[in-house]
Order: sequence, then C-alpha cells, then structure tokens
Amino acid sequence: MKKKLTATYSMSEIDTLARLMSWSVKHFPQNLHSRMLDGGSSFTYSDFQDKTSALSETMVRSGIGSGSKIAILSANMPQWTMAFFSAVAFGRVAVPILPESSPLEIGNILKHSGASVLFVSKRLLSYVPETALESLKLVIDIETFGTFRENASAAVEQDSANTSAPKPEDLATIIYTSGTTGKAKGVMLSHINLVSCVHSCYDTHKRDIRDRWLSVLPMAHTLEMSIGMLYPMLVGASVHYLSKPPVPSVLLKALKEVRPTTMLIVPLIIEKIYRYSIIPTIRKSPVLKWMSHHTDKLLCKIIGRKLMKTFGGKIDFLGIGGAKLDIEVERFLLKAGFPYAVGYGLTETSPLLSYSTRGMRVPGTIGTAVKGVTLRLANMNPETGEGEIVAKGPNVMMGYYKDPERTKAVFTSDGWFRTGDLASEDECGRYFIKGRLTNMILGPSGENIYPEDIEQIINSLDTVNESLVVSRGGKLVALVNFNEDAIDWNREGEAEFFRKIEDYKSRILEFVNKNVKKTSQVSDVQVMREPFEKTATKKIRRFKYTDRTGL
Repeated sequence: MKKKLTATYSMSEIDTLARLMSWSVKHFPQNLHSRMLDGGSSFTYSDFQDKTSALSETMVRSGIGSGSKIAILSANMPQWTMAFFSAVAFGRVAVPILPESSPLEIGNILKHSGASVLFVSKRLLSYVPETALESLKLVIDIETFGTFRENASAAVEQDSANTSAPKPEDLATIIYTSGTTGKAKGVMLSHINLVSCVHSCYDTHKRDIRDRWLSVLPMAHTLEMSIGMLYPMLVGASVHYLSKPPVPSVLLKALKEVRPTTMLIVPLIIEKIYRYSIIPTIRKSPVLKWMSHHTDKLLCKIIGRKLMKTFGGKIDFLGIGGAKLDIEVERFLLKAGFPYAVGYGLTETSPLLSYSTRGMRVPGTIGTAVKGVTLRLANMNPETGEGEIVAKGPNVMMGYYKDPERTKAVFTSDGWFRTGDLASEDECGRYFIKGRLTNMILGPSGENIYPEDIEQIINSLDTVNESLVVSRGGKLVALVNFNEDAIDWNREGEAEFFRKIEDYKSRILEFVNKNVKKTSQVSDVQVMREPFEKTATKKIRRFKYTDRTGL
C-alpha cells in the first residue's frame, strides 16, 4: 500500500502554481526534485526554488515583470521546470514551444504571443529566426541560465517591471497546438485550470514522496506538464529526465537505472512494444504459440511479468493518453495484470477529463469523469446512442489567445466545452470514443464512418507500420506505411518491387473488407514511403494527407 502524503492540504490552500511551489518547498525542501540522467545535474526542492527566484530577479532587472510572456524552447530537463516557474510563480505567462517545431512555427508563436523572453537550448537556438530573436528583450541559455543576447530597445508586452502574486483566475500559460487539423491555436490556461487537474490526478491515483517519475513525453504538452511536472510537486516526488532522445536503447537503460514507479506515455509506444516485440516472440516459440491458443491468460501473465521487468520492475502507474489505445493491446495489458491506466482529455482541458484505472478498466473505454468535471453527450443520435462529448469543470480553458471567433465556436450557448469527440455511454457512465467529429466520413446513405476503426484493423497486420483512411470521390482510400523490413525501397522501379507492392495492397483490401461492415469497405490502398507527420502526442496530422497520394 502507498503511504499517504506527509502533510494534508486543501484545494483552497493550493489554488495557484505559485502556491503549489511554496507548498512543495515548505514540506519537502531536501527531497530530490529532479535530475538529469547520465551524470547530469540534480536539484532538491530547495535548490529548485532558489534557482527559480534568481531567474525571476534577472528578468526584473531587465524590466520584465508581471504579464510578460516567457517562451521556452528546449528538450526535457530540470531547468525547463525552473524556467516555467520563473514565469508563472511571479505573475508572468509561460509560452512553451515543442522542441520539434519548425523555424516558421517558432517565429509565428513568438510573434503571436508577444514573448519578451526566450529560454532556449544551444542545440535549438539556430532554429529561431533572426527576426524573432531581434524582437525579444532577453534570450537565455536554459542549460546554464547565462544570457545569449539582450536587446535593450526591444518592445515588449508587459504590465510593469514588478512581479505580483498570481490569482487563481489569472492566465498562467499559452500552449500552441495545431492538433491534426492545421492552423495553430494558442490555448490559454489559468492557474486554477492547471491546479485543478493536479487535484483531480491526486484524487484519481495517489502518489507520494517515494515515487519516481521518468519523463519521456514533451514537457510543452499538457499531459506531461500537468501530470508529469506539476503533480510530483504536490507530493514531493522526484522526476528523472533523459539526456538523449528516447530511442529504445536509451529508454531501456534509463528504465533499468531509475526503476520508475510512474510514467506517462502515448499509445504508440506500448503498441509498438506489443506488435514488434511481444507478438513476434510468441510466434517464434512453439511453446508460447501453443499457450496462446490453449492457456492465453497464463501466457499473458508470464509476458506481463517480463514486461514489468523491462520497465524496471517497480512500475506502479503507466498512464496512457493523448490518443486512442488499440483495443487488442489493452486487452493484453489487462490480462497480463500490467498496472496501466487510460486518461482522456485535450490541451483545452488541462488536459484530464476522464480516466480508467485499476478495478474499473474495460478495454475500449476512456472511463468516467474525473472529480470536479461533468461530461455529457450533446446532439445524441437516438438510433446509435452516439453524441459529442461536452465538458464543464474548473480545468476548462479560458479561450484561444487573440481568437474570439474560434473560442466562441468551441463552446455551446450554455457554456459547455465541445471536445469534438463522438462517443457512446454505457449504464455505468463509461464513455467509448467512436472518433473525431472532424474525421468522421458521411457515407453515401448517410451512415457515419469512423476512419479510426478501419485504421485499427489495418494496423493489426504484421507488415503495416501505420495507416490513414480518407474519403476521395465518395470512396474510402487507405494510405499505408509499411514496416522498414517489409519493403526494400532501394529496388524501387524493378518488376519484383511492384509485384510485392501489389501483393501487399491486395492482402490489405481482402483482410480489411472481411472485417468491416459493407459501408466501411475500402476501395483502394496506396503505399506511402515515409511515415506520416505527427503531433507531439503522435497523432497523424490528417489535414496534410487529404489529397496526397502514394504508390
């Protein structure tokens, strides 16, 4: 059993990020706050506060006070949290930028937000357009906190050169997200938005001072920010950061060293482990193959124990969110007794809206609403029981920055936030996502077709890496990217190459159309050479493939 917090608290006591920082430092000053792996730096909670306060003073001396926008462009590291809190704990506004953003995206975010300070790593500094750098008052090296450049004459948006204690309803951060549909939106989250999510997380699955987080998702995304950065501070836990990108060799080494109790991942990570490690292992072993047909549950338990060991042996909470989890993979995790949990939400909701964790997990469901949040289905179809999930709660965003039209469009007339996700609800209040409203394809007879369901079937094939189903000319077309070892692209143009391509396409058509209803049958398969472009949570940017064709 997990022991309780060493100190009790109330939501009214911690209603801003500034108070969250004060709470953590007061109760856990000598606890390890964060560290960089491979011999990198480490910080106690007391160190964290000292560094954060010093950074704030540096900005005050440069005339950057409350209301100023502070941008952060860096891979995950302890200093990222310090940069973030040097803004939000002193009345400023943090503007996180995903490290894989293009120079154009970086320049647009800095301009649109009106940022006056940029914390940036040496590696990513060259990605920032010169015109954007000239508009900033301070450019700070996030690794050393030294100054890259200072422009005394730069015009900045701010209230004053002084700092102030933020109020719960004050703007804390602007998070830019283009999602899967195109033009970036600046999501405005207040202090109470983010803090209420932390409280919901504690109510949902309690952590304590002994817990160790391993951070692998981008901190600029709300999933890692809220649950991977802010939640550990509430309970005085530690967060451990990778010094290199999380490729398998780096991640396996980190899991062995940290032996984390808590991790957050997107479905793609666990789905790849299942498809490219677990399934091939079973098929190569006659004994395991026999067990899969005769003692499936025992086999899953055996593999589950090995999977636990791969994750370091101490994992107690593997939070999976950011996209829909493959139902076959979830069924395996459940039978294996693996301690996973499914979370659902959006950047606009800070992000958590619902959860499904131990004792209540049902494959395919996103669970029930978290404490403080109310969900319902709007415009429900009485025949199918499907409707759009709409939400109310203290975690729902303030709106989109400088964009009142799009803000108005995502709220109902009575103030409910429209998620854009179509779902059904069972008698226990659990929600089952059908697909995105913007992705749904209307069939020739008026039926709803969810491309995600078809893609899940295609992705179950051994040779397939990922797929995307689109509608063209009233017919469904599957764009497919194969595994690296399935096709030798060096032989492109040869007769044997094209024969193999056509053979794969025929197999996919036959397999898919046998496993979907008539209205969801695919008429053509096109092969894409490169993997699809994705968002931070590894969802395909669908809008880029509306008209793009393959072989």
